[in-house]
Amino acid sequence: MTDWLNLNFIDSLRLGGEGMLHGGLPTAWVTVTLAGMVAALIFIQPRQLTHQQGTVAQYTTAFLYGVGRLVMISPHWLIAMRVLATAIFLLVIAAGLFGTAIPERNLATTLTWTLWWTGVIIAIYFTGSSWCAICPWDTLANWLVRQRIWFKSSIAKGLNLRVPKWLRTVWPASAMFIGLTWLELGLGITTSPYATAVLALTMVTMTTISLLIFERKAFCRYFCSIGRTIGAYAELSPFAVRPLQHDVCAQCKTLDCYHGNETIDPCPTHLVIGRGEEIRYCTSCGACVFSCPHHNVGWRWQSNPLQRFLNTHMNSSEAWFILILLALTSFHGITMLPIWESMVHATASWLNDRGQLMMTFSLFMLLALFIPAIIYSVAIKITSLTSSGIEHHRLLNQFSLPLLPIAFCYHIAHNLTHLTRESQGFITVLANPLGTNTLPLSMMEKHQRHLYPLLPDNMIFTLQSILMLLGFIWSIRLFQQRRVQLYLSSIKTLPILMVIIGASLFNLWLLLQPMIMRM
Repeated sequence: MTDWLNLNFIDSLRLGGEGMLHGGLPTAWVTVTLAGMVAALIFIQPRQLTHQQGTVAQYTTAFLYGVGRLVMISPHWLIAMRVLATAIFLLVIAAGLFGTAIPERNLATTLTWTLWWTGVIIAIYFTGSSWCAICPWDTLANWLVRQRIWFKSSIAKGLNLRVPKWLRTVWPASAMFIGLTWLELGLGITTSPYATAVLALTMVTMTTISLLIFERKAFCRYFCSIGRTIGAYAELSPFAVRPLQHDVCAQCKTLDCYHGNETIDPCPTHLVIGRGEEIRYCTSCGACVFSCPHHNVGWRWQSNPLQRFLNTHMNSSEAWFILILLALTSFHGITMLPIWESMVHATASWLNDRGQLMMTFSLFMLLALFIPAIIYSVAIKITSLTSSGIEHHRLLNQFSLPLLPIAFCYHIAHNLTHLTRESQGFITVLANPLGTNTLPLSMMEKHQRHLYPLLPDNMIFTLQSILMLLGFIWSIRLFQQRRVQLYLSSIKTLPILMVIIGASLFNLWLLLQPMIMRM
């Protein structure tokens, strides 16, 4: 605990002479990406989307449904994965509490921040919100409160209170997201095994308290910033738990997917799976798969996820969560730039801030939140002034969705560098999870990680460029879809388009810069 309390803000970010730099995206790749963005602006035109699936999508859906039913033929598969994830989670806590304070030698920091959080963002596109199905926080909370990790329990389930109306938004998750980012980047818990373990225990405690007080799994739907981030990004995944035939759901009278049955709990996040309108709140827990009397629920593949957004309507808390996600994802990149140290020191000197420089960091973080919010609000206000008959809040909510692909694709591109460079040596850490009798990484080991990533540099750069271009194209297509649905001209929505272009170019510029290694 002493090591954590003595952390210095600048040291926690590995700045100065000890830091190693990842190479930034080469100029040639940036040029190619910019050319692709210009082409997208010229050639992408709005087109009418329908809810019909093509032949390939239908066959793929049927295949995934069959595979899903095979894997989920018994809940014991999910139980086994939950037990495994929970066992690893408990090992992380033990390593953080009792292991070495050297972050790159301790399982708590290397697994949590280098592999899990970087890897889970990448995996969302291919697995949707599957992580939530095996989340160890929820598994432990269910065991502590209900003494079950599956099936209905005869044990008293707590107070089962309805969540107050003022909390039935994403604002609590937004507040947690901001708080976790402040802890991660401000106090440097990513480089403290002890702090990482304490945070893990805190999350389990919060999940358990929520389960004791509120009905179903209120923490998953309203409070968990990790779940809401995964849920938001899962909107962009072609894979999701959904009904195979919507007509079957439309004729269903029992709605077991929502109410549950004699053995299976009701949907933990209050979803009627047949409606398919709130995929961002689905935790892929499988309850609807096993409770459906028609065997009509399973994994589906949608060839064009844009179809999903035809009837997607964002409320204010959801819209602002996307903007916060975009802002703080970019802020992560800013704090890893070599210029960050000089910016912090210069501002701290001006503010007469000393010690851990938390006032200076908090100021920069507030700016990172408020500047994008102000720019977006101004763009929406200009559009609303020229678009009579459309409320300001409706424009603000509806046009937040096109910002999501920009955040998602940059998040993956940024995480690729961490995952491919900083995860080296993980097998050694796994063999000695507490880091007993270990020393910090030598300069030679740091250079080896820098020179020999898990993927060749050119492959990393190629993937990053493709991701940034795809994110921009995706964003433009969503923007055009929203514009057409609201019957707005290109001129009226030009300010919003400029926000999309500006956010994309800023994130591309961040990738162009060299980035300081965390471990």
